[in-house]
Amino acid sequence: MINRQRLDKQVKTALRRSQIVALVGPRQSGKTTLARQLVAPGSLNYFDLEDPASLARLDEPMIALRELRGLVVIDEVQRRPELFPTLRVLADRKPLPARFLILGSAASSWLGQSSESLAGRLETIPLSGFSLEEVGAQAQARHWLRGGFPRSFLARSEADSAAWRQAFIQTFLERDLPQLGVGTSAPLLRRFWTLLAHYHGQVWNAAEPARTLGISESSVRRYLDLLEGVFMVRQLQPWHANLKKRQVKAPKIYIRDTGLLHQLLGLRSPKDLLLHPKCGASWEGYAIEETLKVFQPDEAYFWATHNGAELDLLLIKGGKRIGVECKRVDAPRLTPSMRVALQDLELDRLLVIYPGEQRFPLAERTEAVPLTEVAKKDYPNG
Repeated sequence: MINRQRLDKQVKTALRRSQIVALVGPRQSGKTTLARQLVAPGSLNYFDLEDPASLARLDEPMIALRELRGLVVIDEVQRRPELFPTLRVLADRKPLPARFLILGSAASSWLGQSSESLAGRLETIPLSGFSLEEVGAQAQARHWLRGGFPRSFLARSEADSAAWRQAFIQTFLERDLPQLGVGTSAPLLRRFWTLLAHYHGQVWNAAEPARTLGISESSVRRYLDLLEGVFMVRQLQPWHANLKKRQVKAPKIYIRDTGLLHQLLGLRSPKDLLLHPKCGASWEGYAIEETLKVFQPDEAYFWATHNGAELDLLLIKGGKRIGVECKRVDAPRLTPSMRVALQDLELDRLLVIYPGEQRFPLAERTEAVPLTEVAKKDYPNG
């Protein structure tokens, strides 16, 4: 059993201060496991909207929910977005007899509705698979290769892990997306997703993928937004500073889970990964995702100019600007690009994250930090 102490504490804290807490993330990432530790399945307070019995109970949602006390869990809530007005009414009762933990795996289909109908009542917590902090520094190589989905990471062998990821991708395309109302054919979306894997870590341009797939640019953008909405892809937006420099204004694309990235690229072993041209980009995306999990910034961007200056991550948190560069090298050095980013973006701090073991300064406000150090529970405040 992997200890998800930070997440467990975060959810319990949110439930103490908010009437409704939304735990959102991809399917099979551990949302249901966490919820079942708080409310036992089979309890009247647990609704699984993939279970016909739960769906039947919620045919009359006010009748089903208003008499319940304590914590109420509603799993796969995106299947019944019409529940939100009822939850708003129930959340406004005084005294409050029940709080609600709602789980969802498709942000675009319901978060917009919930933010309007539950404004001021809803706290949202993002959840991915296991983080490096949760699995431990000693498991970094396996975590990078297999990704964070629990069944992939915990599989008995690399072959079992790859088999699970292959089945996940197929089921996701053939069953999960159609259940969310996506009518695009699974083979086309598989080709698109695989194409995105080859763009991992690159600035996005819809024209070339559209030509490759023989579809319109608007369709390509729609598919990209779809995969972002179900937590499979991250579009890291560019930062536009008021500078006298031509800046990149298109997003960068990352497959959020490296296990799925490697599956789409056909990488099955550590050797396959280390010899592949995308190895460096894969590690960059891995470091970015783990950094975002730990820092949980208010805003996150990348920055690049057409003159070649760039920064992998610009994090804004508590009014401070933290720059992050991810380098898969043995001994990072301060580069001219880093100096430009420090000055032009007025960074309070610049971290160069690398896969080593020693933390050391590179310059004023700049230090090299091992990824395993960043993944420690108290790092942002340490």
